[in-house]
Amino acid sequence: MGGAHTEFEESLESFVKEDEAQKEPPLYKVLLHNDDYTTMDFVVEVLISIFHKTLEDATQIMLNVHRSGIGLCGVYPYEIAESKVDAVTLHARAHGFPLKASMEKE
Repeated sequence: MGGAHTEFEESLESFVKEDEAQKEPPLYKVLLHNDDYTTMDFVVEVLISIFHKTLEDATQIMLNVHRSGIGLCGVYPYEIAESKVDAVTLHARAHGFPLKASMEKE
């Protein structure tokens, strides 16, 4: 009977480890920040090309950036959020704009 208890404990421990492994990764918000130089049209282009937003959604986010100083582009796992921030920065610099993107844990 003692062996069955040990087997149960091992099974339970295995289940807990599997459950922990299946938890969703932490998510990060990707944000765009307003500046005095980046054009509204360029921000809309970035939102469509990098974040795959519709024209309507991109326009709304761009207006949030313009009016509030910041706009939420999306929520992603860490690696994807990081790659989106890098893509925005590279694309903006290649076109001569100082557009800033950042990420923060949700």
